[in-house]
Amino acid sequence: MTDSSARADTPGEPDDDVREADQAHRGMPRAEGPQGTPAETEPGAGEFGERLSESAASRMRTHDDGSLDVMASIGGVRGLVEASVPAAAFLTVFVITEDLLSSSLVAVALGVLFTIARLMQRGPLVQSLSGLAVIVLCAFVAQQTGEARDFYLWGFLTNAAYIAGFALSVAVRWPFLGILFGFIRGEGVTWRQDDERRRRYALATWIVTGVLALRLMVQLPLYLSDAVVALGTARLVMGLPLYALALWIAWMITRPSAVPAPRTGGAVT
Repeated sequence: MTDSSARADTPGEPDDDVREADQAHRGMPRAEGPQGTPAETEPGAGEFGERLSESAASRMRTHDDGSLDVMASIGGVRGLVEASVPAAAFLTVFVITEDLLSSSLVAVALGVLFTIARLMQRGPLVQSLSGLAVIVLCAFVAQQTGEARDFYLWGFLTNAAYIAGFALSVAVRWPFLGILFGFIRGEGVTWRQDDERRRRYALATWIVTGVLALRLMVQLPLYLSDAVVALGTARLVMGLPLYALALWIAWMITRPSAVPAPRTGGAVT
């Protein structure tokens, strides 16, 4: 993975000419500050943010007109199926059999099938294995505790971690969705020089954070009351579709303002 906007004096990183050529190849404008001067970034924070945004942005897609392709960004129909079917199968088998081992084995087996299919189609190795790793971890935790509800415990931990990370990014004035969308839009971190755009990216980050917090507010009481069926159902309903909606709203409210086209022709009076 390359860092297209790291400082030129960093050993092993591309210099300005290489970076500009890479941006031109991808149709991305060079990040500039006021009066056309190269935008300044804060050492450390900007570099880390760019690396983080590259990783996250690699899974996001846009339409030809520049709008966010939400469905493609979450993996399309296939992504929805792979994310929801193992968990749905775990819940269905557990409701029917009330056997934790059988439920876990079915979920893991489906995860293995999806992973093999992706690998046979030469999908990215890390992406192909990460989904299976999560399913195996969830099943392992549930087996260790003997509680079906603990199949969903890892989701609570990751949600809490994202909430903390997103909130911190806003607090330090580096809202995560600004870093992510700025990389995708080719504006780098120049949006930080515009107070209005920084506020919009902060709001967008809070919107996604709110969705994650809503998951905990709804699902944690179900977990504590051992309402496995209701918890599993809530996890499915509040999964990728709700996240995709929040992502789309965040993208729309952070769209750069259109620059009026210069007037040509006609006499000036």
